[in-house]
Amino acid sequence: MKKLDLEKVFEILSTALRCPVCDYKYNLENTKIIETKQDQGGQLSLLIHSNCLKCKSNVVFSVAISGPEIFSVGVVTDLTGSDTKKFAEVKPISTLDVLNMHYFLREFEGDFAMLLANPQAK
Repeated sequence: MKKLDLEKVFEILSTALRCPVCDYKYNLENTKIIETKQDQGGQLSLLIHSNCLKCKSNVVFSVAISGPEIFSVGVVTDLTGSDTKKFAEVKPISTLDVLNMHYFLREFEGDFAMLLANPQAK
């Protein structure tokens, strides 16, 4: 399957996507593609950030396009577009990370306020 024209996809999505808070239609100036992926079969995945001109809410959309079908999930967030990009590039938390935190918290007998103020003090 050929590569999809991202500009055309972006234009269609920006007119189709609406704010989940106030139902206002987004425009191109306030909608940014944060990440794109296209697999060998031609399925396109997009991570889009938009902020609503009407109610000022920020929304991150995950969009999957497979042939003529478009699937979209929007999440209201307090993240800006640059925050969204930064967190999209961060390595996901692993099972080992969760277990290590569990073991740390199980043995921790200190002061969380002090620990958070000075992360080097363990």
